[in-house]
Amino acid sequence: MKIAAAIRKKLGVILSTLLLVVVSFALSATPAAADSHVVKMGSDSGQLKFVPESITVSPGDTVRWEMNKLAPHNAVFDATGIPNKSATLAKELSKDKLLFSPGESAEVTIPEDAPAGTYSYYCQPHRGAGMVGKLVVE
Repeated sequence: MKIAAAIRKKLGVILSTLLLVVVSFALSATPAAADSHVVKMGSDSGQLKFVPESITVSPGDTVRWEMNKLAPHNAVFDATGIPNKSATLAKELSKDKLLFSPGESAEVTIPEDAPAGTYSYYCQPHRGAGMVGKLVVE
């Protein structure tokens, strides 16, 4: 009986220590923080373009399109320009509202289930002038 009690006591200490280590690790591990990205609409030099024209993002990141020069601007995604050709995802990512004043902005968080690949978007009023951009989702 004394041997069984001693074994139970040692086993209890070992399990308690193991539980303490696991809980300590779980509480100290922090999830990766999402990044924020800013894309200027209209270059500082007065060109009709997004700056930068291409950015790399991860699901969970936030992209903010900020009105800079040569208004009006917006950021529109077309289903044909995204990896899974989803009209729903294209609509979710698009910021159709035209921005007019410097500093005005529109932002979107890249969905966690967004497929990896290159997403093209454009400014509706200036698409014909070549104002297009790319999001590369990793």
